[in-house]
Amino acid sequence: MEKKLSREEAWALLTEYNESPSLLNHALTVEAVMEHFARINGEDEEVWGVTGLLHDLDYEKYPEEHCIKAEEIMTRRGIDPIYIRAMKCHGYGICTDTEPESLMEKVLYTIDELTGLIHAACLMRPSKSVLDIEVKSVKKKFKDKHFAAGVDRGIIRKGCEMLGMELDDVIRETIAGMREKAEEIGLKGNL
Repeated sequence: MEKKLSREEAWALLTEYNESPSLLNHALTVEAVMEHFARINGEDEEVWGVTGLLHDLDYEKYPEEHCIKAEEIMTRRGIDPIYIRAMKCHGYGICTDTEPESLMEKVLYTIDELTGLIHAACLMRPSKSVLDIEVKSVKKKFKDKHFAAGVDRGIIRKGCEMLGMELDDVIRETIAGMREKAEEIGLKGNL
């Protein structure tokens, strides 16, 4: 890695291109889950977290050029290719043909959509919290194609295959990562 990006630098870059509270919250959620997966795999939490934070860098301003504009912005700023490649991998099969290869890239690809599903499932609960949601509740929502219909379950399944992990285990670890930052991501609810 040529130049490790600090969390503060990544946040400044993200907020330069994004103002939407929901997009910023999604970035924080993906950051939290990426840090969790890094920790359980003995990887660099800051690198993985920053990768999660920046994955949708261009989405608010350039939704039709998602991942393409982010690559341009990040390259122009001299950001290390490890972050750029991971960002491109999360759009694999949708807006890029960059297939996830590293563990970090595969995790980002898998959990991006899943965090959205879990977030929506949490908001349906009386507690409005990630702190009391269980895997079986998320699985039930996962199977309901009408719930959070914008979430591509195929990507989540394909990501689980790439990781060699069962869906239940990926859901469990994603929930765990979200719980670690429940207050910051607005999912502490009334607990």
